[in-house]
Amino acid sequence: MIIEVFQDTVCPWCRIGKKNLFDAMAKWQGEPIEVRYRAYQLDPHTPKESLPFWETMAANKGGRAAFEQMVQHAANAGAAAGISFDFSKVAAWPNTLASHTLIKCAPEADRTRAVDAVYKAYFEDGQDIGDLEVLVSIAKDLGMDGAQVRQAIEADAKQAEIAEDIAFARELQITGVPFFVIDNKLALSGAHPAENFLKAFQQAQETTE
Repeated sequence: MIIEVFQDTVCPWCRIGKKNLFDAMAKWQGEPIEVRYRAYQLDPHTPKESLPFWETMAANKGGRAAFEQMVQHAANAGAAAGISFDFSKVAAWPNTLASHTLIKCAPEADRTRAVDAVYKAYFEDGQDIGDLEVLVSIAKDLGMDGAQVRQAIEADAKQAEIAEDIAFARELQITGVPFFVIDNKLALSGAHPAENFLKAFQQAQETTE
């Protein structure tokens, strides 16, 4: 069973949805599951030099108080799912192309670790994941070749793959993430609880039988 995970690296609900997906996979006793990560950009027009997080999001989300409520809601949902968010440390709203490039550079078997490392760097450590040095450091911590990752990001070497993912999302009429496509049969939009994923796995498997 193949699960396509459309996600953006600055999306807290993507992190929560992914955690719930993997919690479901840990309980699943059916056919093996392969996860494929698909890049999505919530705001592809963000400049390469990151914007200030709180000011940018407050302007886009109806003011500081409204945005603080949204952030608290996400942090609470994260805690319930067993993952930590420290929005007090988040200072940058980056263009996510570079972080998606890092993920694409990771070997297939290590891609989940790369996704997790980028999420942690941003949401827990408050690092600017649009910054080249930050991403090279994450890559090295993952045991990747820092020089290769640097070169790939500087040259936009994964641009075609990322554009392909985004075109695929457009084809599927995806307008928000997280979005999960299960075996090309079922789609789940949003950070569903683990039980919903388990039901979807079962349904997809029964359709195959």
